[in-house]
Amino acid sequence: MKFKIILFLIFTINQAFAQKKEFRDTEVDTITFLNNRKLLNSLDTKGFQKKTFADNEIKIPYRFLTPKNNSKNKKFPLVITFHNSTRIGNDNESQLEPFAKIWLRDEIYEKYPCYVAAPQFNKRSTNYETNNEGVQISKPSDEVFALLKLIQDLEKEHPNIDKSRIYLIGYSMGGSTAQNLMNLQPNAFAAIVSVAAVPDLSNLNNIKEKNIWLIHGKKDDENPYIGSVELYNKLSSDKNLIFTTFTNLHHNNIVIPFLVTDEIPKWLFQKRR
Repeated sequence: MKFKIILFLIFTINQAFAQKKEFRDTEVDTITFLNNRKLLNSLDTKGFQKKTFADNEIKIPYRFLTPKNNSKNKKFPLVITFHNSTRIGNDNESQLEPFAKIWLRDEIYEKYPCYVAAPQFNKRSTNYETNNEGVQISKPSDEVFALLKLIQDLEKEHPNIDKSRIYLIGYSMGGSTAQNLMNLQPNAFAAIVSVAAVPDLSNLNNIKEKNIWLIHGKKDDENPYIGSVELYNKLSSDKNLIFTTFTNLHHNNIVIPFLVTDEIPKWLFQKRR
């Protein structure tokens, strides 16, 4: 009886303090894929102001959305979205991919008021290489370091940004860029959603208690699924880490399940630094 009680306690402790790992068997057919993308593409993006950040020789165009019913007397989160490699450029348009546009949906804009910044990179914001363990990892470009200054500028320009609720979200290369920023300055950010990314393993000790949501398709043959598995395993003590595996999805349809729900905004808005 005593042995059973000890086992039960160990199991309970593990459940209470370990990360959360979940598997979803969601499938995305062609009609769902097209309809969800059509909905996002139909949204008017004029609400995103066009701006440019300059830091010496580095110039980063970005779009900026302000909260509905913005008030100087109320604090609002800042969400920063990062695009994938197909959106590289300087037109200040292409970076408004689905994870930027979801904040324009009427029900999201109403229920989750926040500032949203969507920077665009004219070259890769993160580069991949293989480490000594044979794992593909990501490393930030100079532009990613400059983003830390952009965030400081936004905080000065908009004093009602809640510094305890700055959130990062990105897909593919953008997911890696979000991880890069979290690793560079862990104490600056409240939470991160990283989708189909190549992991950043450079500062594990300082992100081991951060709010991190890793999302990856098991059938991803572009940014290997094993990379997210490796990061999950290395952050085994982080009780604030969630790892969601979509067993039937791949690199190009992994974002689809999140485009017509409020699951990501809802999760982010519960987190504070």
